[in-house]
Amino acid sequence: MALITLTVMLGLIMAIIDLSIVNVALNTMAGNLGASLDEISWVATGYILANVIIMPLNGYLTALFGRKRFYAGCVAIFTITSFLCGTATTVGQLIVYRVLQGIGGGALQPTAQAILFESYPPEKRGSAMAIFGLGAMVGPAIGPTLGGWIVDNYSWPLIFFINVPIGIVAFIMTLLFIRDPSYIKRPERGADWIGLGAMAVGVASVQYVLERGQREDWFSSPAIVMLTIAGTIALAFFIIRELRDPQPFVDLRVFRSRSFTAGCVVGVVSGFGLFGLNLMLPLFFQNVLRFDAWQTGLALLPGAIATAISMPLAARFGHFIQPRISVIIGLSVFAAGAWMMGGLNQNAGYWDVFWPRAIQGFALGFLFVPLSTSALAEISRGMMANATGIYTLVRQLGGSLGIALLQLIETRREDAAQQALAANVTLANPAVAQFLHGAADRAQALGQLAALVAQNAMVVAYNDTFRITAIIFLLSVPTTLLMRGGPVKNEEQPPLPE
Repeated sequence: MALITLTVMLGLIMAIIDLSIVNVALNTMAGNLGASLDEISWVATGYILANVIIMPLNGYLTALFGRKRFYAGCVAIFTITSFLCGTATTVGQLIVYRVLQGIGGGALQPTAQAILFESYPPEKRGSAMAIFGLGAMVGPAIGPTLGGWIVDNYSWPLIFFINVPIGIVAFIMTLLFIRDPSYIKRPERGADWIGLGAMAVGVASVQYVLERGQREDWFSSPAIVMLTIAGTIALAFFIIRELRDPQPFVDLRVFRSRSFTAGCVVGVVSGFGLFGLNLMLPLFFQNVLRFDAWQTGLALLPGAIATAISMPLAARFGHFIQPRISVIIGLSVFAAGAWMMGGLNQNAGYWDVFWPRAIQGFALGFLFVPLSTSALAEISRGMMANATGIYTLVRQLGGSLGIALLQLIETRREDAAQQALAANVTLANPAVAQFLHGAADRAQALGQLAALVAQNAMVVAYNDTFRITAIIFLLSVPTTLLMRGGPVKNEEQPPLPE
């Protein structure tokens, strides 16, 4: 059991950390490869697009190739393309390699979750999800810290090359220790290429809109409008087609489970907090508090440590309290941490951000472990790979939605706050008049006032963004009523049919 756990965790950690480690190196890559910031952003966007396309296919591909071959193949693809990414000499090459890397990486997370959930007996699945959560939740927090340290002290190709030895070990261990369960049956027919095409267009379009909408000014961009329409139509067609198909290649029957559906809804919110705030907090630390890359990493670290501490505790408490109670605690405590973060200003230091960040991280353990365990508890083993693929996709899209929404809120709120503050910077204001009257250089004084207004507007915008996040977490609490009522000790409820 320990060797299986170590095997899947190696692949999982590679994929999760790689999702965020690249972001801190984009500026350096752009300079070295002679690319614009818009061009280099496709290094991150291309990887995520490939991720979300492959995730829902997890069940079908597992059945088609067998669990061992599929997981080993994904590890091999990820490892080989990591090496290729490090050798890229043009931005075009790097983008192509990252898309291929995303195809391998997109399947590692849901497959690892399925293997762990099935390998452990029902009474220990909370512990299995705690182990899985260490990679899934802590990885995004460690990635920027590790990436910043590598870029500052070495060179950007190393963020890809470090995957190679880990990937080789994970590949060998997969061949040695992962087995093909007897209940996974090979599909009786070939792929539904029409359905596959519709799903790829729909999911990729939605992800593109969420990923690039803020940069392209949302619906003022013809491309965003066109992709929104195309994505909506394609997804509607795909859902109808899969529901009518007696042998769908993405089985949406998992949503018959009330707990799975509730888990996906709350999963959107947890992804919102995990990925959305993981983007906004570094920007707040650097733009408002003036932390450098290393200080930013240290400021994020308490959250990762707190999550690592709380996950085993949440797994232990899961034997005694209802999963939904634990999730309510997680949502509420995370909201409290986000609300505290919304009370900081430009004079805050490391210890001012330590406790809000630690509280948020601690809450994620109590949110992720019971949520994953309860969401998958009613799913039969034959449908587990399919369910984990869908569940991971939903959380990823929730994260993309969180990033897009929080960026939009911060940008619009900063513009509004700057206009409101600037309206009071007039000679009719005694404080402004006194400041200008005592200034030796009037032009320089006006510049200082403008900078002060801009900084205060930024503080207001980030504060509002953090507190809106807290409110969203609290508003999601009622969805926990759909979750299982008792502690997840065994499979009292019959699993969904395969």
